[in-house]
Amino acid sequence: MVQRVATVAFEGVDARPVDVQVQVAPGLPAFNLVGLADKAVNEAKERVRAALTASGLALPAKRITVNLAPADLPKEGSHYDLPIALGLMAAIGALPSDALDGFTVVGELALDGRLAAVAGVLPAAIGADARGHGLICPAACGPEAAWASPEMPVLAPATLIELVNHFSGRQVLSRPEPGLEPEGAPLPDLADVKGQESAKRALEIAAAGRHNLLFIGPPGAGKSMLAQRLPSILPPLAPAELLEVSMIASVAGTLQGGTLTSRRPFRAPHHSASMAAMVGGGMRARPGEVSLAHNGVLFLDELPEFQPAVLDSLRQPLETGEAVIARANHRITYPARFQLVAAMNPCRCGHAGQPGHSCRRGPRCAADYQARLSGPLLDRIDLHLEVPAVAAVDLVRPAPAEPSAAVAARVAAARSIQRERFVRLGRPDLSSNAQAAGPLLEAIAAPDAAGTALLSDAARIMRLSARGYHRVLRVARTLADLAGAESVGRAHLAEALAYRASADRAAAAA
Repeated sequence: MVQRVATVAFEGVDARPVDVQVQVAPGLPAFNLVGLADKAVNEAKERVRAALTASGLALPAKRITVNLAPADLPKEGSHYDLPIALGLMAAIGALPSDALDGFTVVGELALDGRLAAVAGVLPAAIGADARGHGLICPAACGPEAAWASPEMPVLAPATLIELVNHFSGRQVLSRPEPGLEPEGAPLPDLADVKGQESAKRALEIAAAGRHNLLFIGPPGAGKSMLAQRLPSILPPLAPAELLEVSMIASVAGTLQGGTLTSRRPFRAPHHSASMAAMVGGGMRARPGEVSLAHNGVLFLDELPEFQPAVLDSLRQPLETGEAVIARANHRITYPARFQLVAAMNPCRCGHAGQPGHSCRRGPRCAADYQARLSGPLLDRIDLHLEVPAVAAVDLVRPAPAEPSAAVAARVAAARSIQRERFVRLGRPDLSSNAQAAGPLLEAIAAPDAAGTALLSDAARIMRLSARGYHRVLRVARTLADLAGAESVGRAHLAEALAYRASADRAAAAA
């Protein structure tokens, strides 16, 4: 007789059904595991044997065969331990043969029979709910699994013994409650930044429309300080966004204690990051920084110090909102709809164009440094802003600074206008101007006559690409939303073009 237990294999954030088939047959004692399993899955044999022994059960002196079907789907990870163990227990009569019907099982076993947390429980729970199954998972992952559906049965035992007692009626496992991470420490506030009013304005525009932003300025001007305060003015995650972010974090194994958080991700990788770390990959095709920043912010400090190939690998995710990892035997897609915020010095010495500074290498210092950034990547950045050094008067006698809460209120109002507009136009899947494209963008950001004339002249003089032209329209639409204007006017386009022209000024200065 073959005992079957349902579990899953992960392809990106999708959970594909896997059928664990266990057979205990007469023959020489052996424990064989087949089904295209990696080393972690093959090692499950020893963990399962030790855990069953610690729980008072001994494997029979027979031929044990475990098949993970479909056999051509790669199986990776330690979450197959528990379904294999439960299948064996049902096969030898330690569990009723029908006890596991209607359940999907994931979990890693410790040698003493305890269940250890595993990655990917939230996608597994969502996949199980879609198939009409309940979920059995470790106790540490219970709060995470409970988010999938309030009606789905979830069993989250701490040990194998607890699960056996539950099925035998000697103990009842209660359904875990969904866990939400507490607010924690307050986010850095914009009121801490002295001076830099233009940069604060650009930060507000970027937050309101989810636009990509590049700060260029000398060391110590406050570029990183400004970028680190962007999360404090962003709206909290919507329920659908929260689920998407948490599924990626679950697959990556970064959820703490199985609890979810409503704060938007803020990822700031070091400039030594590899391409696999940035866009995803490795032996098990894990999500990279662009996916971990999904629905949040990816901050790249010292932008030209990143490897050029790594920076150019961002071009496709910035355009499509997806990171595609292709291998010879499989292809995985992770969501990667992030907001790029970057900071850089104007040259290697950091002071090109500053009053009173003379570089020994001359203009070539800035030209060589900025040439590390490709034109197509810069074309995907909506706002380019030069951030000058902070004046001494701003440090000695700082003017009253506006707190993040006040800016966040204006950002939330602008985002609300955008969402309502997209709903009226039949696109409830969109939430920010940065997502609008094609005819939809031309419909919501059509300028008036004076604005059309200005945009036409600017596109010719500045040699805007088609992408650059549309990005100017998106920024202008966001400026109009912040001002509460129904249509895009000449003033909104002029300010949007000024942020675009900063890139040309920097290139000319180099």
